[in-house]
Amino acid sequence: MLLPNILLTGTPGVGKTTLGKELASKSGLKYINVGDLAREEQLYDGYDEEYDCPILDEDRVVDELDNQMREGGVIIDYHGCDFFPERWFHIVFVLRTDTNVLYERLETRGYNEKKLTDNIQCEIFQVLYEEATASYKEEIVHQLPSNKPEELENNVDQILKWIEQWIKDHNS
Repeated sequence: MLLPNILLTGTPGVGKTTLGKELASKSGLKYINVGDLAREEQLYDGYDEEYDCPILDEDRVVDELDNQMREGGVIIDYHGCDFFPERWFHIVFVLRTDTNVLYERLETRGYNEKKLTDNIQCEIFQVLYEEATASYKEEIVHQLPSNKPEELENNVDQILKWIEQWIKDHNS
C-alpha cells in the first residue's frame, strides 16, 4: 500500500514534535525527529560555538533517510527544510506560534539570549514558511497555528483526514 510522506517544519518550540508523535500514534505512520536521528547516528559536521550546538551534516542525513522516504509512510520533524529532496514529501506543514507563546516555550528550554532572540525573529519574519515555499511546490505547503491545545487537536484531526484521503486516492 502506498503511504504519504509528511514534513512538519517551523521554528524551534512551535510544537512539531508534539504534533508528529500524536499523528504517528493515530495514523500508524513512522515518526522521525531529525535532531534525534542526528544525535543517535552522530550525523554532524563540526560545532557551532555561537549557538552552542553541533552542525548538522545535511548530506549524511539525506543518505540516512533516503530508503525509508522512498518506501513512504514517514513523518519528518525538523526546523529546516531546504536540504531535503523535493520528491520526498507529499505535503508540508509549517507550524506557526505567536511570539509571546514561543518566547515562553523557548525560555523553558533554557535557550540563551542570542538563541532566544534569533528564534523569535525567525518566527516574526516567517523564515521557515519562506524556506518551505521556496523548496516545495506552493500548493503542498500549508501553515498551521500552534498556540493552544485545541489547535493541536484540530491540526491532528485535519492532517488525519488528509492522510486518509491521500491513501484512498493513491491506492484505488
